Amino acid sequence: MFLAAYAAGKGTQAELALVFGVSVGWAEKICRQHRLSGQPERIEQRHGPTSRVDAAAQACLLDAIKERPDLTLAELQEILAVRQGVRLCIGQLWNVLKKMGIRLKKSRSTPPSATQKAIVKSENNSSNVSGQRRRTT
Repeated sequence: MFLAAYAAGKGTQAELALVFGVSVGWAEKICRQHRLSGQPERIEQRHGPTSRVDAAAQACLLDAIKERPDLTLAELQEILAVRQGVRLCIGQLWNVLKKMGIRLKKSRSTPPSATQKAIVKSENNSSNVSGQRRRTT
């Protein structure tokens, strides 16, 4: 609507911005976008470089984790470098796994291990002091 009114010459960008209830900056951006690309709507801006972790690298990570679920981040980093030629720092690898929905810690909802820890009893335990006989005077 804004672009149609501007193209029809019904006012300047500033005047039409007031009529349509948008900022002058937005009006300038949308007109520039339309002039450069021919698209009437704003194109979403991409911030930063494109990721080196493509679908093949993500599949490689998933396969490695399925083979050995107890891999460390350093081991996953090495596997990704060898198999896919993609070198990432540990922080980037952690962010990729997080975006993929992969957790590397045990879930608190999983049942505990069936092996119980051994309880070590010592004879010099301080709790035995109360069990000793008291001397009466």
